[in-house]
Amino acid sequence: MDEKLKIKLSIVDRVYPLTIDPKQEEGLRKAAKNIDYLAKKFEQNYAVRDKQDVLAMCALQFASKIEQSGINESESTQEAKKRLKALDELVHTKLGAE
Repeated sequence: MDEKLKIKLSIVDRVYPLTIDPKQEEGLRKAAKNIDYLAKKFEQNYAVRDKQDVLAMCALQFASKIEQSGINESESTQEAKKRLKALDELVHTKLGAE
């Protein structure tokens, strides 16, 4: 039976009690720290006072990074497929020439 861990995370001056798998703790703590850091940047740079607006902007920032990463990965995959196809054609051409 997996033991659960009870932790409290502070995000934008609010405490969230969670029950998690111990292997999740490091990632959750880092994520909470990153959210706090980004929220403070938004508050300082854009004079945003409403915590909900700050959190929405943080969510948008993180979600856009994930989406862009997926787009970039898809483009890289397509480029790799083109190169592999060209290499395959070259190998077949060389083998056929012998």
